[in-house]
Amino acid sequence: MTEQQKTNQIATFNKQIAALKEQINKTNAEIKIHIEKRNKLNDQFKKQRQEINKLKNERNCLNEKVKALKQQRDESRTKIKTIIEQIKTHRQRTAELKKKRLKRSHRELQKELESIEWKIQTTPLDLKEEKRLIENVKKIEAQLNICRKIKQHKKIIAELMKELESLELNATTSHQELTVSAQKSQEIHANMLAKISESENIKREADRLHNAYIQAKKQAKPLHQEMKELTEKRKKLQDAIKEESERQKKNAEKTLKEKLESQARDKLQRGEKLSWNEFQLLINGDSHDHQTQD
Repeated sequence: MTEQQKTNQIATFNKQIAALKEQINKTNAEIKIHIEKRNKLNDQFKKQRQEINKLKNERNCLNEKVKALKQQRDESRTKIKTIIEQIKTHRQRTAELKKKRLKRSHRELQKELESIEWKIQTTPLDLKEEKRLIENVKKIEAQLNICRKIKQHKKIIAELMKELESLELNATTSHQELTVSAQKSQEIHANMLAKISESENIKREADRLHNAYIQAKKQAKPLHQEMKELTEKRKKLQDAIKEESERQKKNAEKTLKEKLESQARDKLQRGEKLSWNEFQLLINGDSHDHQTQD
């Protein structure tokens, strides 16, 4: 291959390498875009997952609260049923006692009892009259006992009613809080599902970009290999041209030196005066000749 052919081939290689560089740069730009978009989406995905976990924890806390409130409400309702049954029982017993009670007040009965007891203690009575009064005392005491029991049942009913009112308030409050918390939990759950769906879309897009990045790298690999091979071929031709150029330069220098030496010898033979350079040239030439002969 002539030097001109080598130069032409190098020019061809340069064009091919430039085209490959342009293609590689374009591919690298695409890879960079894919990586930047993928990384941005991955960051968004991580942020979404953090928000999802936060919502999940918040929802779970609300669900636990709902569970506890439901238990409180149900416990209150169970107690309410028990207390209502107790109230019914005490009212029933009160009604039964009222049937046995005379239509007289506790005060009237107590006053009559005290009057009879005073009479028995202070008035001389025959046996029959005393016996009659004692029977009356027993009847009045029985009536007073009924009054006391009725009063006791009413007191228990009042206490139970107070407890019932408190339990109904607790049950109502628990149910209201439960309803609000359950609704909020549902809203958070719906929001969480929406973010999960959004995060899945982000992940799919990030995966698509990652696959595109991998594919672009695969496409760039043979381009790099081809450019490497062309660069090596170009370097070999450049080295060959450089080596040939140096050889031609050495031959030209040698030819010129031999010519100058010949001219200097001719001048010396003619008895002409030599320049310092011509003198040095002859000395170096003679020295070189001697070394060659040796």
